[in-house]
Amino acid sequence: MQLSNLSFALLHTLDVLLETRNLSHAALRLNSSQPVLSRQLAQLRQDFDDPLLVRHGREYVLTPRAEALIGPLKHLLAEMEALLSPASFSPERCDRRFELAASDYIADHMLPLLMQRLASSAPHASIRYHTWQARQFDLLASGGLDLITTMLDDVPDELHGKLLGEDRPVCVMQAQHPLSACRSLSEADYLAWPHVRISGGGDKDSFIDHYLSQRRQRRTLQLEVPFYTAALRVVSDSRLLVTLPEHIAASLAQVYPITWRPLGFITHTHRYWVLWHTRTHHDPAHQWFRNQVHELWQDSRFGVSNYHSGN
Repeated sequence: MQLSNLSFALLHTLDVLLETRNLSHAALRLNSSQPVLSRQLAQLRQDFDDPLLVRHGREYVLTPRAEALIGPLKHLLAEMEALLSPASFSPERCDRRFELAASDYIADHMLPLLMQRLASSAPHASIRYHTWQARQFDLLASGGLDLITTMLDDVPDELHGKLLGEDRPVCVMQAQHPLSACRSLSEADYLAWPHVRISGGGDKDSFIDHYLSQRRQRRTLQLEVPFYTAALRVVSDSRLLVTLPEHIAASLAQVYPITWRPLGFITHTHRYWVLWHTRTHHDPAHQWFRNQVHELWQDSRFGVSNYHSGN
């Protein structure tokens, strides 16, 4: 017998033939035709080197080999169907550790919501949280990360994403900063003061540096730090400026003595995404996890989805 000749469909046909012992009845059940089943039966007889079904009057009877096949064949088909069926997922039984990356702003304001959701829905699951660094998409491919939330113009080809919302960049400063008297900032205003760059999370300000370099200008970067909290503590107690998404500026202004102004010399739109790699796109556990993240991030009052810009 050549095992390579036995497809799942052919074995399923054999199972129905052994059960019905009638070509016309089997054809109806399989939504096929008697000529097709006759050819398949001939193939099966050749593969098993046995007649399998032998005509007896107007009916067929099973050979001893066919009788012996009934039980093992049904067991094999059930196992093959289970193998081919989508994997089931139960949050209550999930003990997976999910690798999630975003900014410390997300960790401070939105991660607690996710942990509450896991405690009630998936108590055995866990999260290892990473500070996202812009463009490190290879970590999604290698398995170092499962999911990221960040700002990006468009989703790279090898990734999948769900959009959270859009926002504009603004310049954040101490509440009593001289620039707070401006309604919006000119290029000269922006360049007149030193800056802080927040390196953790998404790319918040390289578009400005690209714009300035084309005009043979550059700003003075006095501090680069990965954390929003550190940057805002410095800015709120100095004359330094930091460029942030407006919804984050509005949220942090409730905690720090800061204000913000729009950039009058350049237009840019931040787009916020939940992103994952193709390798996990069909994984049921990952599908559940990323849906939780997207839903909670969208509903959070600290997120971009619920902020309405002042422009």
